[in-house]
Amino acid sequence: MIRSELVQKIAEENPHLYQRDVERIVSTIFDEIIDAMARGDRVELRGFGAFSVKQRDARVGRNPRTGESVQVDEKHVPFFKTGKLLRDRLNGK
Repeated sequence: MIRSELVQKIAEENPHLYQRDVERIVSTIFDEIIDAMARGDRVELRGFGAFSVKQRDARVGRNPRTGESVQVDEKHVPFFKTGKLLRDRLNGK
């Protein structure tokens, strides 16, 4: 599902809301999750899962085209851990 499909589904299920308001709500939620993660905070949505940021240390990598060794800087990457309810529904429980 992409963002526009999510907006469309929410708008269909809530006919009292204008589509532009639903778009603003969805964008605000995603922006708040992004801002919290940028601050290094953890975002937990009960039953769905938790978003957090993990740090990857600097390392020596390899350029796949040339085989040459290259220095890869330390970086922060997003990480998602599923909640129990989501995991159970995916496994048919």
